[in-house]
Amino acid sequence: MQTIIAGQFEQQSDSDHAVRELMRAGFASGHISTFYLNPPGRHDLYRLGGDENSDEGARQAPAGLAAGTLAGGALGAAIGAATLPVTGPLGAIAGAFVGAHIGNITGSLGAMQDDGADNPGPHVRHWGMMVAVGVDNDDEAGRAVDLLRSLGAADIERAEGTIEDGDWTDFDPVSTPHFTEQRGAHPL
Repeated sequence: MQTIIAGQFEQQSDSDHAVRELMRAGFASGHISTFYLNPPGRHDLYRLGGDENSDEGARQAPAGLAAGTLAGGALGAAIGAATLPVTGPLGAIAGAFVGAHIGNITGSLGAMQDDGADNPGPHVRHWGMMVAVGVDNDDEAGRAVDLLRSLGAADIERAEGTIEDGDWTDFDPVSTPHFTEQRGAHPL
């Protein structure tokens, strides 16, 4: 395990330039890794794709679906009962059915919507070209951070891991990054 300093670049040419400058500064080429980081949710960690086994919002859908169905059915039945002289007994039944159906849809959609205001969640890496360098001590880490910053790297982070022959072998794209600095983040 070694300390890894990584920065994100928007262009392939910028990441290639960063690799050349890291080597010129004395970092070994086998300890430098460059790769494209996919957008969140598109890392294909699971057989069917994606980063998670299931959507967090989908876990809340059954409760929202039941509440919406009951509320919509009750409202529809009440409206149908109020129109009983015009529509007859089928109006109350049809109202309950239509209300339950609409409540079902809105309840399940409402349960899955999350604006993140209550739970902002951890910081995530933004997609783009990543350049990472394995360092042996704090002095090298500081030099790597300074060099990546001077080359325009965004979202410089510090991690623990292993870079072997230019490959960050234990990189986890969904782990919580430990940024030394963030700037120039991509819009989601």
